Amino acid sequence: LPASLVELRRVRDLQPYVGRIIEAKIIELDRNRNNVVLSRRAWLEETQKEQREEFLANLKPGEVRTGTVSSVVNFGAFVDLGGMDGLVHVSELSWKHVDHPGSVVAVGDEIEVQVLDVDLSKERISLSLKATQQDPWQEFATNHRVGELVYGRVTKLVPFGAFVQVGEGIEGLVHISEMSEAHVDLPEQVVTPGEELWVKIIDLDLQRRRISLSIKQAAEGGVVAAEYQQHFGEHAYDESGNYVGAADVVDAEQAWAEYYAEYGDGSEAPKEAGSEEVAESDAPSAEAERSEAGEGQAGEGETDGIPAGGTEANEETVEGSTGS
Repeated sequence: LPASLVELRRVRDLQPYVGRIIEAKIIELDRNRNNVVLSRRAWLEETQKEQREEFLANLKPGEVRTGTVSSVVNFGAFVDLGGMDGLVHVSELSWKHVDHPGSVVAVGDEIEVQVLDVDLSKERISLSLKATQQDPWQEFATNHRVGELVYGRVTKLVPFGAFVQVGEGIEGLVHISEMSEAHVDLPEQVVTPGEELWVKIIDLDLQRRRISLSIKQAAEGGVVAAEYQQHFGEHAYDESGNYVGAADVVDAEQAWAEYYAEYGDGSEAPKEAGSEEVAESDAPSAEAERSEAGEGQAGEGETDGIPAGGTEANEETVEGSTGS
């Protein structure tokens, strides 16, 4: 009696069956080698045929059932629905890419699954785990629209462009023609895997699950998606949602205040180090220059018959002339 044929599903620990009296079906008999192969599983399937048929008849596509993961294999996971097992194919485990089913579920996990199909003739049940979860594509399409700017990360380069992740499990394509205003021969001339950047949504096809993005149109500006406005702060956007900069206004005001405290409000030019000492040392020579300039002007005034100087000096000169 092979371990795989003891129950309807494989049993790992056979110790509890030691000493038990069971019923099984003979599936192989070799009299020459005195070899007999039994199957309790075959016997259970025959005796429970009516129960299985009734169970399958009451199982409808679209229903959500609670089950327990009974086995995890490379192509998916089997779930016990309470009498019969159904298969959750690896493509139905998550909306994201799954390398191995073991990264999503484990034996013994209690999960909710949706019935996709019931094959009465083959007695097979197809299940889906991701159908019970919110579709990230539907959520993205609901919260975004064509023309918005979103922030993403470059995940892969291909000859015709680059794929950019713009949400959990959501990737869009930036075609090579939408990378730059200038001609681009290879995508790696513009971006590299892992790089984060702003892109603009230029097409959103929910039915085909495709998003077209543009780097060059994002450079022209536009309305930023609501979740990014909240993340970067409302002050970084105008009333229409256009990005105007993420500079910290408080820090900027503080920087100007410190500048004015050190250099003044701008009405006086900042003094350089040592300027006062230089001014003092130059003062005598400056007076001398002014004195020489005054003498020169006086000489020029006398040649015209009018001494140079202030108004009082002129008046005294006039009075002196009158007296003589």
